[in-house]
This record gives sequence, C-alpha cells and structure tokens, in this order.
Amino acid sequence: MEHLPESAAEYLQGHRLDEVECIVSDLPGIARGKAVPASKFARQAQFFLPNSIYFQTITGGWGEAAGEDGFTEPDMVLKPDMSTARAAPWTADWTLQVIHDAFDQAGEPIAFAPRNVLKRVVELYRKEGWEPVVAPEMEFYLVARNINPAEEIAPMMGRSGRPAAARQAYSMSAVDEFGPVIDDIYDFAEDMGFEIDGITQEGGAGQLEINLRHGDPVKLADEIFYFKRLIREAALRHDCFATFMAKPIEGEPGSAMHVHHSVVDTKTGKNIFTGARGAETDAFFHFIAGLQNHMPSVVALIAPYVNSYRRYVKDHAAPINLEWGRDNRTTGIRVPISDAASRRVENRLAGMDCNPYLGIAASLACGYLGLKERKRPTKEFKGDAYEGVEEIPRDLFSALDLFKDAKKIHDVLHPEFARVYRIVKTAEYDEFLQVISPWEREHLLLNV
Repeated sequence: MEHLPESAAEYLQGHRLDEVECIVSDLPGIARGKAVPASKFARQAQFFLPNSIYFQTITGGWGEAAGEDGFTEPDMVLKPDMSTARAAPWTADWTLQVIHDAFDQAGEPIAFAPRNVLKRVVELYRKEGWEPVVAPEMEFYLVARNINPAEEIAPMMGRSGRPAAARQAYSMSAVDEFGPVIDDIYDFAEDMGFEIDGITQEGGAGQLEINLRHGDPVKLADEIFYFKRLIREAALRHDCFATFMAKPIEGEPGSAMHVHHSVVDTKTGKNIFTGARGAETDAFFHFIAGLQNHMPSVVALIAPYVNSYRRYVKDHAAPINLEWGRDNRTTGIRVPISDAASRRVENRLAGMDCNPYLGIAASLACGYLGLKERKRPTKEFKGDAYEGVEEIPRDLFSALDLFKDAKKIHDVLHPEFARVYRIVKTAEYDEFLQVISPWEREHLLLNV
C-alpha cells in the first residue's frame, strides 16, 4: 500500500496487511465505520455511511436532528486521510486504522462531523495568517472491572494486590503499581508512531495523566481519538477498565483534558503572544479575553454529559470560574512558566469526556473571537481562584441554553453543527431525566 506513514510501514514490515478499519469520530468521539479486507481497501477510494450516525445519542437513541428533509438517512461519502493510517496492535491479525473525512454527495464537507468542525476553525486562523498550536493533556482512571452499572466504580488492584491509593500525585511508586498496563500503553503508542511526553500519577485513586507533544490541532485531536481506544485496549489486557468519564468515582478528582494554546505568525514563524523584546503582546491578552468572554457559551461542548458537571467542584482540582493567572492552577485559564518563545495559554476547563475534536475546536473558537474582537481580559487573579465567583454553568441544561444563543460561536463552528449538536444533547438530557437515581430513592421515597 502506497503513501503509508513511516510508523505504519514499519509496523507491517515483513508482514501482510490483513484488514483496514475505516473510521470516523461521531459526536461523542466513538469510532464508527467498517472493517474491510486489505485487498478491498486498496481498490476503493471511498466508502459510505448514513449521516444518521451524527444524530445518535450516547445511549443509542436518536435526536430529531435530521432537519427539514426528515429522517431519510442519506449516505455520506467517506474519504481516507492516509496520513492518519496507524497500527491496531491489539488485534489478532495485522490491521491498520485509517481516519476518514466526511462529505455529502455534492462533495461538501459534512458540517456536523467533528473533524470537519475542527478543520473549519483551524482554517479561519490560517486565513488571518495565523497557525494555531496546541498541546493537550489527558487524564483518566484505571478502575476495577465494572460489570453491573448499579455498583459504584472502584479503583483497580495494583501489582501489590491492594487497590490503587488516592492522594498520591506524582508518586513514582503509584505509577509502578500500574506498570504492566503502562508498559502496554507505551508499546501500543510506539507501534502507532505516537510520542508520549510523559506519564504521571494524578491525585485520584488510579488516576493517570499523559502529556502529548505540541503541534497541529487536527493531528493532536486525531492522536487523542486514537489514544482513548489504545488505552482502553491496554487496560483490558490486565483485567481492568480505563475510563475517561469526567467524574467516575465519588469524592475523587475529575479527569480533565487541559489544552495549551499558542499561535504562530505564518510569515515570520514567531509566536504572536510574544513581542520583539520578549514581552507579552496585545494578542496574548486578546486571546485570554476571548476565552473569558466566550467559554461559557461552549461549556456544552467541553462538558457534554450530565456527569461532566460533577467535576466543577470547588477545591477538587477543577476550575469554577474563568479567572486567569500566571502559574496558578486554581484558575480556569493559566499561563504556565515558559521562556518567551514558548509563551502559551492553558485552558483548564475541558473534561476528558469531551470529543477531542470538539473540545479543541471550542477552545480555539473562543481564542479566535478574542483575537478578532481585540478586547482586554479582566485583571490577573492573584491567590486562590476558588474564593472567586462561580462562572461555569452547573448543569447540561443551563450550558445548552447558553450555547443556543451564542451566534458568534455558531458562525465559527458552523450553524448547522450547532443546530445538530444542541438537538442531540437535549435528547440525551431528556433521556437522563427518565432515570430515577439511588439518591432519590433513598431520600425521597419515604420522606416527602
């Protein structure tokens, strides 16, 4: 097969390719597609899936998002991006995965396909002579196998035979507890050509963080999309689950997808956040202001489920507002310590449960509007931002209400995407309201 990335070619060296998984990301970030024999893939330039995969809720229900034409499920045309070809090293045979881009039958990009949403935002930057750069961080939990949804999620057993301990952030001994799983994560990542910048133990019981090298937003979103599957497969080999829920265990910290941002001038190759003498530029402050002014409108994208809002709890390692500060992890917007050339802005709001394409697109969209509007942010916050005013919607319904009226954001992401996303997420919320929780049975059954 021609034009394979180096990592895929190395993986297959001396072996015959058996199968190709042709995949796209749906709204939640689940890989959808078809597995085809390698010989068939070599003969096809495209394949087809119904556009209804983007109207489906996380439970498999359907939002009424088909539009004026009704629910006719027309086919989309899916074309491979061969630069994304990666090994699937956990499979029994020699298999590659290839991410595809979605088009309608007239050749136009499907507006509500998450990868297309991110591509659209990146292209808006490029039209201004800017190249956005991101570096995401991925937090997740390794937990005991959970077969019965009625049972609480528990930490996994480590090598010592004891459950993973909490409050052990940055402990190397804690990382060693998950050594066999981490070894497989590294091995799978190497087979797929991904470079991990580091793995650390976080504050939760069995909570880990993986940092990725900075780069092109679409490429990094592809990597996170692949990494979620890779990590899950590594965990299953060792009788545990990997979960990217925002708040899987009561009383433990939530899992975030922090995103570091910088923007490069395409003509000079210089970071637009830094001036000639190394000082912070107006563009640096405009970007921060864009996050402050527009992030509330996109919380429904970066916190897409009812569980997501359990993460935004005071003093639990997640922000409760949009204050900004230098080297301050209590703020929603943090400016890390760096040299002038590497000056960047960290958005700490997104949960790890968000679709990586949509989470990064939402954050970049807010920064883009900030650069265009040229407003100033609030005064830098000094001290503990948990003492500040809460500014983040507390539930999905409130977040969707803000998103519904955010016309500027709709224009950046695409109005048709905004329409479909809001309808699907509202349908999910309505499904959730049909479920009676243990808390309601315990406290309301006999007391009200």
